Amino acid sequence: MPEEKMKLTQEGLDLLTKEYRHLIDVERPDVILALQAARAQGDLSENADYDAARDRQAKIESRIQEIEHIFDNYELYDPKDKKAKGIQLTDTVTYKDLSENEEVTVKLVSTIEANPFAEPYPLVSIESALGVALSGKSVGDIVNVNSPDPYDVEIISFSR
Repeated sequence: MPEEKMKLTQEGLDLLTKEYRHLIDVERPDVILALQAARAQGDLSENADYDAARDRQAKIESRIQEIEHIFDNYELYDPKDKKAKGIQLTDTVTYKDLSENEEVTVKLVSTIEANPFAEPYPLVSIESALGVALSGKSVGDIVNVNSPDPYDVEIISFSR
């Protein structure tokens, strides 16, 4: 059974490509130099520098493999190709959290691109409880976010 393609925006693809090149061109050579320097110290059995470099190397190689897997299994999302009504992937949405009486702005992105700490507003996965609740809705709609602690939001505006 073929693996389902991951949706990725052009912006997300560009960020992943930049991270990948940095890992390949900067981080990997740097950790190889650190390993060589640690080996030159002699006994590896109690060499903290060597252990730290090996751990860093494992994390770098794991992330490289993860990104290569994404590159092999993504589908580029272009909002101009979609005829969908209402809110969709790549839209910036402002809503009012009715339980907190607070306005919040988020951008809906793929799961791979999600970052709740992004600036100027959080990048929320379209597959998250909030993303699912907002998808396909329009300005003025009141929707329930089916999270562990459900809440209602009123959509104030959205833009592509």
